[in-house]
Amino acid sequence: MNFSLRLVFWESTARCNLACVHCRRIDTAEAAAGDDLSTDEAIGLIESAASIGRPIFVFSGGEPLMRDDWRRLADHARSLGLPTALATNATLIDAPLADQIAGAAFQRVSVSLDGADASTHDRFRGVPGCFDRAIAGIAALRGAGAALQINTTVTSHNVDQLDSIYRLAVDLGAVALHLFVLVPVGCGAQLAQSHQLSPAAYERVLHWVCDRQESGERLELKATCAPEYYRVAARRGMDVGHSRGCLAGLSVVFVSHKGDVFPCGYLPLNCGNIRERPLEDIWRDSPILADLRDFDLLEGHCGACEYKGICGGCRARAYAATGNYQAADPLCD
Repeated sequence: MNFSLRLVFWESTARCNLACVHCRRIDTAEAAAGDDLSTDEAIGLIESAASIGRPIFVFSGGEPLMRDDWRRLADHARSLGLPTALATNATLIDAPLADQIAGAAFQRVSVSLDGADASTHDRFRGVPGCFDRAIAGIAALRGAGAALQINTTVTSHNVDQLDSIYRLAVDLGAVALHLFVLVPVGCGAQLAQSHQLSPAAYERVLHWVCDRQESGERLELKATCAPEYYRVAARRGMDVGHSRGCLAGLSVVFVSHKGDVFPCGYLPLNCGNIRERPLEDIWRDSPILADLRDFDLLEGHCGACEYKGICGGCRARAYAATGNYQAADPLCD
């Protein structure tokens, strides 16, 4: 099977102005930021990604707008024919900055909203007032003509707000709403068990997504870090095409702020460092990525499941629970 790189998520900086309870980082952002890739190193990463194909290159973080060279790097990626996206908390964005972002021609600008109201979002993001600042940033982005995507991390704190979050995304003029089911890594591993979705609650979220999709509403809706969506959708007779649930190492990689390459941002298995080897070599030669591409290595109920070819279970969630990235996904029973 041919595995084509479709998405490169780059943690462009460890710096961030928020303190999210689910962050994949456990070290101090400001201290870690001293090891961020330099501009020249980032250019090398972008050029290496472009040599593999035309993956979407996602500027993430931390908060990517805290890098002084983000516009230069975005323009360089575009000059090489790479589609780009920006993942931001939007709290730093005013009208002039929104114009710069629109000028960089990102295909999408995703903004994280983890609640339908200020109290829910601010509690999760760790800074009072950040919901209102994000909404103001979103308004500036829409005024500048940016294509807006809302990202929401789903836990027990907001799972009952899905309808309200959906309506909010529509009202804000978003073209897409992507739901990220919490993976317990970094600070997220320290969340009380009560914050984690139960398998039954997770299943209800997946059916909620399918219900919305079948209703024909215009907003693009996706369940991310939720590969069992494909099992649920297939059982309901929905067309899932040739997609697969867990894409870690199959068509996605995550590159950390200091150049470490992981199968995804939630699976802390170091496949190499771009300061030592080009990304294309790591993508081609990593034994860990080769293992993830061999579905026959899946264990437990994931290995025995008739849907392993379109689902595969979340490898990051399995690793967090067991230390074995080929184990069964504990959220699917």
